[in-house]
Amino acid sequence: MKARAAPSSTSPTGLVRSPISERPAVLLAIAQAVAAHTDLGALLRDLASALRGHLPGGYVSFALIEPDSRSAKLQFLEPVGGGPAPNPADTPTELPAAESPTAFVLGTQEPLWLDVSAPRDDQFPVLRAAFAKQGVRAGCFVPLTTPRRKLGAMGFNSYSAVTPAPEDIDFVAQIGRLVALAVESALTRQELHRANARLSAEKLYLEEEIRTERRMDEIVGQSAAVREVLKQVDVVAPTDSAVLITGETGTGKELIARAVHRRSARKDRTFVKLNCAAIPTGLLESELFGHEKGAFTGAVERRTGRFELADGGTLFLDEVGDIPQELQPKLLRVLQEQEFERLGSGKTIKVDVRLVAATHRNLAKMVAEGKFRSDLYYRLHVFPVHIPALREHPEDIPPLVHHFVALFAHRLRKTIETIPTETMAALERYPWPGNVRELEHLIERAVILTGGSELRVPLADLVPLASPDGLLPDSKHTPVTLRESERELICRTLDQCAWVVGGPHGAAARLGLKRTTLISRMKKLGITRSKHPVE
Repeated sequence: MKARAAPSSTSPTGLVRSPISERPAVLLAIAQAVAAHTDLGALLRDLASALRGHLPGGYVSFALIEPDSRSAKLQFLEPVGGGPAPNPADTPTELPAAESPTAFVLGTQEPLWLDVSAPRDDQFPVLRAAFAKQGVRAGCFVPLTTPRRKLGAMGFNSYSAVTPAPEDIDFVAQIGRLVALAVESALTRQELHRANARLSAEKLYLEEEIRTERRMDEIVGQSAAVREVLKQVDVVAPTDSAVLITGETGTGKELIARAVHRRSARKDRTFVKLNCAAIPTGLLESELFGHEKGAFTGAVERRTGRFELADGGTLFLDEVGDIPQELQPKLLRVLQEQEFERLGSGKTIKVDVRLVAATHRNLAKMVAEGKFRSDLYYRLHVFPVHIPALREHPEDIPPLVHHFVALFAHRLRKTIETIPTETMAALERYPWPGNVRELEHLIERAVILTGGSELRVPLADLVPLASPDGLLPDSKHTPVTLRESERELICRTLDQCAWVVGGPHGAAARLGLKRTTLISRMKKLGITRSKHPVE
């Protein structure tokens, strides 16, 4: 084995104090000390304890390769041989490859001997300056390499000027090989623990998805508006670009987000969703990025955030316009850099997540009002997809009605064969301020109420709710009260039925009411027609 050495002539002290005859026993003790560790800090402390008395006063260091950046970073320092503990502030944690002994030994796969006091040796000047400040006189670096991967390097740094013999450096290299196996085992256990934690989180999330019992795999509708939306989905899905889905509440934004995921290369990975408006502001950061145990009051265990859970897949942020302003810079950073830190942790986590966001708000207006960051808006607004309101494509109402009837009839174990023409016509005329969600819930209620094979829809419930400004979606800015809306609906239905109230084709049946109930409401609202008495 070759060793790059510059022996000191100022001290007869060797690098290794143990006699050669005792070294097999020392190696066995070291192997036992570092075996079966999962914590690298504990591994290094036990290694330092096993080496105590076998090395001159100094310290042992670990520089391990960061799996994400592929650069080596000093992670642990531990005193040995009775020397004082080094000050971490005096030790550079990261060095350029040309300045790094770790990069040198990983490249050559040979030990490196460094004599700090050697004249005219200008290699590693930054490290030499740090050593001089610490009082380190010599150092020996060996690669931490296993048959499967390169892990980093281990350094033995002495406060005394020592003269290494070839067998000393070979002995230290043997220690490095033992430690490399222990480090790899510890890292593998850590990786398995993280993988198991992530799989457990995914399992809980997917079980929650299954419990919703929702059919989200079908997009119903053949109108030009729906075809245009699906065309945009087909264009953007194969890319990894961010998608911003806009539209009124209840138009099916989550359905389109799932379609983007299913038609992308990430379809076999997890689709994770989070409604930003449904999470309290104080907990939203933890939901997005996760937290460590003890990060805040109530954090009794580590929690995996949605970004980490969606690694390799798609994250759907619904109602992204409700994200508080103080959290928006952190969201922007993870979208740009694909990295973040859990709450209570300084460790940076790298992820590969495709973001699909949705909102019913006017984000451009919010940016102009200073309520939403412009840089985050432009980062989300890479590929906007607008979903039209249901009233803008009423030709899709009949297929949606048939779809929901079949869905809920199967779920409730009912057989519904027909939908009255008059009922379908009334559903097509209604403006549906709640869009597809309102239609879905109405049909579910109708299926529950239906006792025979013909669907009975409670049309009397179709009274649009006023918006915050007191206007209805189709009211042309004319204020309408609930009483006026109900009166108009009943009069319109009576006109369609020639003012026949009872019977299978009467107004009461169309409105989903009992005959006596409708008569009572007509009297309350003052609805009469002298030429056609109530039957």
